Amino acid sequence: MLKVLSDILLAIDAGDLSALVLLDLSAAFDTVDHDILLRRLQTSYGINGVVLQWFRTYIVDRRQYVRAGSTTCTPSVIVCGVPQGSVLGPILFLLYTADLLSLIEDQGPHFYADDTQIYGFCSPSASLQLQNNISICIDDVAAWMRSNRL
Repeated sequence: MLKVLSDILLAIDAGDLSALVLLDLSAAFDTVDHDILLRRLQTSYGINGVVLQWFRTYIVDRRQYVRAGSTTCTPSVIVCGVPQGSVLGPILFLLYTADLLSLIEDQGPHFYADDTQIYGFCSPSASLQLQNNISICIDDVAAWMRSNRL
C-alpha cells in the first residue's frame, strides 16, 4: 500500500489525476476450484508426476466438521478452496491467480499485489482515457474471476 500511496501522492503533487480501485479477494481462498488449480500447476508451471499427485492429495477430498463441546457433526468433503493456516495456502492462491496479474498489467493501470489494488494516474487532459483503461481493466478482471470461479 505504501508504494501505491507514494505513486498517487507524487502524481497529485505533479498536478495529475489519480484513480484507485480496491478489490477484496480475501474470501477467494475459499472458492479456488481444485481442477483448475491442478490444471494450472501442470500447464503453467510444469508440475507433473509425483509432485502433481502430491498436490492433488493435499487439496482434493479434504474433510471438515464442526464441534461444539462434545457434539460433532458429520464430516463434509471440501469441494473447493485452498487449505488456510499453512504456508502452502497463500502460495497456491498466488499460483492460481498469477494470470490475473498479467491481465491487469496489460490494461495500463498498475497492479499492487498486496490487497489487490489497481491504480493509475494521468494529466487532467487524459482523464477520459484513464477512466476507460480502468473500466476495461475492471471488466476484464470480472470476466476472469467468473471464468475461474472466484
